[in-house]
Amino acid sequence: MADSRLATIAVDVRAFRHFNRTYTRLIGTLDEGLLSTEFSLAEARVIYELATRAEPKAKEIAQALGMDQGYLSRILTRLESSGLVKRNVSKQDNRAADLLLTRAGKAAFATLDARSEGQARSVLEGLLLSDRAHLIQCMRTIENILVKDDKKAPPYILRPHRPGDMGWVVHREAILYAEEYGWDETLEALVSRIVADFVTDFDPKRERCWIAEIAGEAVGHVFLVKHPDRPNTARLRLLFVEPSARGKGLGHALVNECIRFARTSGYRKITLWTQSILVAAHQIYERAGFRLLSEEPHHSFGKDLIGQTWELDLTPPQLTL
Repeated sequence: MADSRLATIAVDVRAFRHFNRTYTRLIGTLDEGLLSTEFSLAEARVIYELATRAEPKAKEIAQALGMDQGYLSRILTRLESSGLVKRNVSKQDNRAADLLLTRAGKAAFATLDARSEGQARSVLEGLLLSDRAHLIQCMRTIENILVKDDKKAPPYILRPHRPGDMGWVVHREAILYAEEYGWDETLEALVSRIVADFVTDFDPKRERCWIAEIAGEAVGHVFLVKHPDRPNTARLRLLFVEPSARGKGLGHALVNECIRFARTSGYRKITLWTQSILVAAHQIYERAGFRLLSEEPHHSFGKDLIGQTWELDLTPPQLTL
């Protein structure tokens, strides 16, 4: 019996290694530069983490990639000497550094990201739809089996928006609120206007959208935009977390990112409009320090609702002597 098990393991190991050889050849990781760039696979993965994390720290990146911190430090030093990365002393912890991509670093990420997407598209476009679906399902199965017990794997990441995200935002908001609350297509129309205005009038110094991802799939989002009439006030809009991603603290993380960005951008207040039936969201707002200012009945989205206005004061309290 023991010999039989050893023989089975040996066969499985050979199959596993054969898959690795085939896949690494297929996606071009054996080339001198990944995706015909100057970067190695490790360098490209570090650039990806820097581009898609809200406040990247070296320790967090090393943990996420399972990378030795000394090796990561050498990669960061090379990227910094090439003008792609800069380090600032963290305001929260002067022993740590905030890692930021420079304009050249962002351009390098854009090139890598576009070529990676093009490479994946070239592989998938040649497959039958049924084969493509089977392949993606198998990939997810492999990932779930191999990383399910990996305690270092982050539960989610927050990244900036990119082309294609706004359509997903509208699609998921419309479907989820119809399924959970019976709201009609006028909600979809409202969300469409919000995201269209965001893209058309986007001010990167004063506005942000964060997309939350788990294992490469979008599972949440939030927007922080300028108030149209109050220059020192920001509006928090479209906080959304997929049912499958709830209970992980994702809603709190998205709201906290809004607050952090609003403070650094010089806003004095954040306001938001929500509905009285969205109790889970209220708990997130209350925990973040928002207070309920007013309520007003209205008929929207095919339902009788009670709208609520919440506000967070970002000005520091005055000290009294």
